[in-house]
Amino acid sequence: MKTPSFETLLLEIDGRGVARLTLNRPDTHNALNATLIVELHQAADWLGKTADLRAVVLTGAGKTFCAGGDLGWMQQNINKTRAERVAESTELALMLRALNQLPMPLIGRVNGPAYGGGVGMISVCDIAVAVDSGIYCLTEVRLGLLPANIAPYVVARMGEANARRTFLSAKRMTAAEAHRLGLLSEVVAGDQLDAAVERELAYLLQCAPGAVATTKKLVSYVHGHDLPTSMIYAADKLADAWETDEGREGIAAFFAKRPPAWHNS
Repeated sequence: MKTPSFETLLLEIDGRGVARLTLNRPDTHNALNATLIVELHQAADWLGKTADLRAVVLTGAGKTFCAGGDLGWMQQNINKTRAERVAESTELALMLRALNQLPMPLIGRVNGPAYGGGVGMISVCDIAVAVDSGIYCLTEVRLGLLPANIAPYVVARMGEANARRTFLSAKRMTAAEAHRLGLLSEVVAGDQLDAAVERELAYLLQCAPGAVATTKKLVSYVHGHDLPTSMIYAADKLADAWETDEGREGIAAFFAKRPPAWHNS
């Protein structure tokens, strides 16, 4: 499968249909600038439309996952018009939404610290596995700014109370605390990071890809709707699932005591 090439990203796909998307600005600790934001959006759009992809692993080159906004790029915003600043802010919001709405699972391979927008990048991952040496911080208010575009995802990830504490104080979190607050799914020693990611992939590759995609939408829907509305939606989606090729194959494989067609051994 031929993958697109980027200036600030590396993208590889293995034989299992697992994509590895690497932020590739190690000289800036993978800080987000206009080019990286646009290319992440383009990559997410391409991944979302590519058949037979089972999962995406998001990581950073070097020792840092993502240092948040590139300070040089942010400094340039001072001299821009309001319309230009709104446009750039909107592009960041669209990029985060595109990653968040990928139909396949997105695993964060968090190889080091994350600040500001980097915490937002973790928050759009379905699963985030991190090294135990990382530091995490929502730094925006120290600069007189706001954690604006990342807020919907960080609040959903950590809950309102934890978001208030970390947003308002710019408190630095160890990996252990970030795990306790819900930002990280698992924390491991640095030399165990790849093995931990592979364990998560092993679970995901046993699951029906269409059912996984629909379940991601289900989680998002019920999170944003009241119980009566969610009950109607869920009943309809379950009825649909029984009518899919995957649903029929999964039940047939169970009773035949054989692996289903999508099973990755």
